[in-house]
Amino acid sequence: MSLTFSNVHFSQQPEKVVYMSGSLMRNLGLANRKQIKLRLGSDVVSAFVKPVGRSGGHIYLSTGIRNQIHVPRSGPVYAYSPEAGEIRLGPVVGVLSDGSADSASPFSSRTGYIRQLLREGNKKMFVYAFAPRDINWQRETVYAYMLGSNGQFIRKTVPLPDVVYNRLPSRRTDFSPFTNQLRDRFKRRNIPFFNWAFFNKSDIYNQLENDVQAGRYVPETHNSPVPERIKDMIERHRFVYYKPSGGSLGNGIYRLTYHPKKGYFARYSNSGGNTLLKFPTFASLMRMLQSKHGSSLKNYVIQQGIRLIEIDGCPIDFRFHMHKDGKNRWVVVGIGAKKAGRGSVTTHIKNGGSLMTPEQALSRVFGSKAKEVLDRAKKTAVTLAEAIEQNQSNVLAEIGFDIGIDENEKIWMFEANSKPGRSIFSHPSLRVEGKSSVEHIFEHCLYLSGFYRGNDS
Repeated sequence: MSLTFSNVHFSQQPEKVVYMSGSLMRNLGLANRKQIKLRLGSDVVSAFVKPVGRSGGHIYLSTGIRNQIHVPRSGPVYAYSPEAGEIRLGPVVGVLSDGSADSASPFSSRTGYIRQLLREGNKKMFVYAFAPRDINWQRETVYAYMLGSNGQFIRKTVPLPDVVYNRLPSRRTDFSPFTNQLRDRFKRRNIPFFNWAFFNKSDIYNQLENDVQAGRYVPETHNSPVPERIKDMIERHRFVYYKPSGGSLGNGIYRLTYHPKKGYFARYSNSGGNTLLKFPTFASLMRMLQSKHGSSLKNYVIQQGIRLIEIDGCPIDFRFHMHKDGKNRWVVVGIGAKKAGRGSVTTHIKNGGSLMTPEQALSRVFGSKAKEVLDRAKKTAVTLAEAIEQNQSNVLAEIGFDIGIDENEKIWMFEANSKPGRSIFSHPSLRVEGKSSVEHIFEHCLYLSGFYRGNDS
């Protein structure tokens, strides 16, 4: 079961031989072996193994070997012996996304992040990016994107991965019949696939409300509310959020407010900026919503409004970026404090919001109690992640939470995203956390692929 770090080299020898440094052979339990089975992703080949007189962990793959398995590159990688006489190199990690035909920017706005994943991941394992159309299921290969020596994308044929990190960018793509079939094919081959798909807000709220520990952090929320429910919620809480169950980036969200002497108000953001409308009656408010959205309102949820802590009269909430680590535990990797723009429904940056560190925000509100409040919020985020995971039948390893804190220090969870954006890591004070986020992804890939055993050297 030994696992060790090694360096792969390409040899020009024509025969099917794997040459290994003596210390690596001993670490992998191969001291007296003449033949091995070599696995790399979905590829496998039987080969002779011979020692070479070199210190350190070195593997030389001959031309005869490379003609039979698709080795993505030479360089650093883990070597793992799951059973006597078998060696796995890897793990092989596939980052799934899609985009354009532009060779310089093949994954559109996600290209920079995917380039970072490939650059960092290939320091320890084989990492490539691919789109659904790049898979050849008959040959069990992928025509993948890798980084060349100059940092540009190159295409190579590689084996199916040991684990897939799903970064498909849209709900339409993620829930298409083609993508559902793709996920099932990976599942049938026992290839872990995370994160499975975008969350549905309604499902997450229902799951958490029924959880003894996590339910207390969720504001009162109702799916597909009838007008009577909406009116009751507005008049009891004075303001509510009315939002699409499958929405993202704050699109389609309304803040609905009731003033007994002034009437009803709807605040929302669109391409023209932030808009505030006044209605004399509840019926006129509903007519506006129905004229703009029609039957799609059946996919909306309504949520109790919370009076959040404020700075300069603007509400603050927090994005918690969560990851599973190499030991399969949930950890908080990064936190960004988001200050709403003037007149904005949400704290999204594109709607005029601004970003600061949680320490900066909380110290301005709570002073010396800031650290205590932040520590409780971190524990709450782990509790919420564990509760959501318990209700998922598929692999989940990354979550973004939008969390609020009210003036009484009570913590609230407003949103959970299975494919969180990474805008918080653009803050100069959060770049270290951004790097840690990438490291956690690959540590968990080691765990999911079976390479991690807590004894890597």
